[in-house]
Amino acid sequence: MEPTFSQLALVTGAAVRLGRAIALALAKKGYAIALHYHHSEESARLSIAEIEKIGVPVFPVRANLRNVQEIKRMFEQVAATGLPLRVLVNSAAVMPRQDLLNMDAEDWDSVMDVNLRAAWLCAVEAAHLMHAGGVIINISDTGANKVWTAYPTYVISKAGLEVLTRLLARRLAPHIRVNAVAPGLILRGEDTPAEEWTRLVQRLPLGQSGSEDDVVRAILFLMESMYITGEVLVVDGGYGLI
Repeated sequence: MEPTFSQLALVTGAAVRLGRAIALALAKKGYAIALHYHHSEESARLSIAEIEKIGVPVFPVRANLRNVQEIKRMFEQVAATGLPLRVLVNSAAVMPRQDLLNMDAEDWDSVMDVNLRAAWLCAVEAAHLMHAGGVIINISDTGANKVWTAYPTYVISKAGLEVLTRLLARRLAPHIRVNAVAPGLILRGEDTPAEEWTRLVQRLPLGQSGSEDDVVRAILFLMESMYITGEVLVVDGGYGLI
């Protein structure tokens, strides 16, 4: 897939962390960027400035992904750019610590609405705008196949996202390909103590944490591999083996 400035990539959660790295990488590949953010306004401004330095168009789109109408308005803004949407990366996610036996239904919904429902809604809206050759990449997590009792709704949502990936791939074929990337220990969470992170990394078969670039390379591989759809590419340094 050879991009030109006439092709647009929408990345959700693109103001910070992994989403930002993905948006920058796609901009360097020549895609115009629709940069989604919600609360991270200052970070979004910094990311937009970096993309502008690359020399490609960037369109900030602010939306609360828990709100169906705001998702619809976001895609109206995407359509209004006049550029064909070629790539959607569902990167936005939340990962709060929770107790499965002592949380409210609202806590469950708050995670599911961002991590799973929004990915479904965005994929549906994107499919209406994409022509043949469109690509959707969902960002899952190696935790989708783990039993992290401190993050129950998160791992359930990511497991659901991988099922959603396969369903969308089947439903949108042959014109739109849908795949997922499942990162492992890439970025330490804010509520993960440094010593705990070090302990986890040392258990990995490869003995080191990954980088945002590792995930980006996996995304670009799936974008460029025209005969792959419905797959989950794990980027976890062997974490799934332990």
